[in-house]
Amino acid sequence: MELLNPLSSASYAAQSVAYTGTAGSTTGWPAGPQAVLVWSDSASYILVGEGVTATTTNGTPLPANTPVPFKVPQGAGGVWRVSAIQVAAGGTVYAKPLNKE
Repeated sequence: MELLNPLSSASYAAQSVAYTGTAGSTTGWPAGPQAVLVWSDSASYILVGEGVTATTTNGTPLPANTPVPFKVPQGAGGVWRVSAIQVAAGGTVYAKPLNKE
């Protein structure tokens, strides 16, 4: 089984943001982490990457209160973020960068 290693550096602190029918996006993190653990307190659509904004058509559905690790796309090496939009009700999305062991 692969273990997940939460990053403790201040550069990779956990972030949260509220969302409604309008997407909410974290402020983001610098390149480096392999994955991000994401959960929300209501069903949402999630998108992870550089400059992304979740929509109901491009996001991955995430049930409420279910932590899921997402791979961080290894692109140009800029700031990446997590974006979420509601399925039926607004809420808050939480995200914590990780590496795999």
